[in-house]
Amino acid sequence: MPYRHLTQLLDSRFESLSPELQRAARWVREHPAELGLQSMRQSAQAAGVSPATMTRLARALGLDSFEAMRRPSMAAFALSVTRSADGQGTPKAALAVDATLDRMRQTQAGNLASAHERNPSAQLRAAAQSILAARDVIFLGLRASFGIAYHLHYSCDWLRPGVRLATDGGGAWVDQVLALTPEDLLVVVSQAPYTRQTVQAAQAARQRQVPVLALTDSSLSPLARLAQQSLLFEAASPTFFHSMTGAQALAEALMACVAEQGGAAVMRRLTERQHGLQATHAYWEKQGASRSESVPTPYTPT
Repeated sequence: MPYRHLTQLLDSRFESLSPELQRAARWVREHPAELGLQSMRQSAQAAGVSPATMTRLARALGLDSFEAMRRPSMAAFALSVTRSADGQGTPKAALAVDATLDRMRQTQAGNLASAHERNPSAQLRAAAQSILAARDVIFLGLRASFGIAYHLHYSCDWLRPGVRLATDGGGAWVDQVLALTPEDLLVVVSQAPYTRQTVQAAQAARQRQVPVLALTDSSLSPLARLAQQSLLFEAASPTFFHSMTGAQALAEALMACVAEQGGAAVMRRLTERQHGLQATHAYWEKQGASRSESVPTPYTPT
């Protein structure tokens, strides 16, 4: 069974599990590497449950044993590099790199597809409408998710005013989140293991009745369970680092929906931004080129 099938199985059956099995399921969902490398006893201890609970969880998922539940993680995360050794045990680097790149290509293709498979078009449109309707929008993503949040902020700023990126070298971005009102929107991005500050910001927003839109990797994610709206992506990877391919694809799909549904207001904003960049010569222009040749044209909704 591929690892992504295990995660989908956990997500689909989570609500039917007992609280104790849910605790185990959440740990399994958020710690794939540890699941693949540790014994049942070690995994149970890390999850704060008994070893028997891990066995019961596997059976609740329709699997024969803990080992059957563990096997997909072992296959996906045990080794990041395939080594082919000679008699002296020397790795053949070229073969190893080729094998790793091939696995990455296949995994990234699945992550890319997840942005569309896991998010019905109606769900994407509803999220886009929330972004368009909010008075102010703050995008928050920390650690590996910062790049996705930045891309969302940069793209959205082309489409509507009143958007900000929650970032500050001194840590004052928290004040921006606390200043949000129920008329605003907090967009959070994170994947397992979830950044504590991002989850706490979503909790604070929820307590203040501020709408939260989450881009995350599981419906069991603490962000998904705090948010009024959630969009999901896969983050599987054959290497040590989680993949951001699915998150990036989802971010681009969301901004495309915002652009499509923004109508005349988006068109005015795009035109203003383009004229401003032309006036300040923001982009490199080759000598003798016409302006239409040298200035990139932003996305134009149809």
